[in-house]
Amino acid sequence: MNNCGNCNDELTGKYCSNCGQAVKVKRIDGDYIVHEIEHVLHFERGILYTIKELLIRPGQNIREFIAENRSRLVKPVIFIIVTSLIYTLINHFFHIEDGYVNFTDAKMPTTNSIFSWIQNHYGYANIIMGMFIAFWLKIFFKKYEYNFFELVILLCFVIGMEMLMVSVFALFEGLTKLSLMQIAGFVIFAYCTWAIGQFFDKTKPISYVKAFASYVLGMLTFSFSAIIIGVLIDLMIKH
Repeated sequence: MNNCGNCNDELTGKYCSNCGQAVKVKRIDGDYIVHEIEHVLHFERGILYTIKELLIRPGQNIREFIAENRSRLVKPVIFIIVTSLIYTLINHFFHIEDGYVNFTDAKMPTTNSIFSWIQNHYGYANIIMGMFIAFWLKIFFKKYEYNFFELVILLCFVIGMEMLMVSVFALFEGLTKLSLMQIAGFVIFAYCTWAIGQFFDKTKPISYVKAFASYVLGMLTFSFSAIIIGVLIDLMIKH
């Protein structure tokens, strides 16, 4: 009788009854790599399915992910990093410079460095900004009793979709040379407001007003915090 290589529980079949690990692990070869790629992109449970569901029913799907079923959608942190990477690649090839806030001041070198880092590391920066937006959502929607981390999960999905939309507009702008990023900004704000409002209560107009306010205030406080941190570091260096 063998023991599971993952949890050391006693094995009685082809799979461990405790953790589900297969008794015989499949060898890593070309077929394995292709299968893993297909699994990530699979339309029924992968990133394409997640994108489709977040376009059609974002509020319902994210609520279900938080409270009921976490296997239908791609993990939120992975989703936001992948979508941000897609934007980074498109921006690299087409040079569409479109950050959250463009900041340049010769007297504030640390602040310049912080905003440069933000524009070059969208995956991490988006997660941090999501925490600021989650703070405001917690204030405006406190009666719904979602905790802070559940709101961060909501925003990982929403901001991930935002980055994907920016990527599409950036791609078309790069190919057509048309100025589309202002339209992209409107679409992004509209989607984020709709998705967040739908998550809380899609039947109440006030949900969308609060969602919009939370998103704008979150972006502003994120940017102001970056500026304040940069200023304080510059002051400490000078003194």
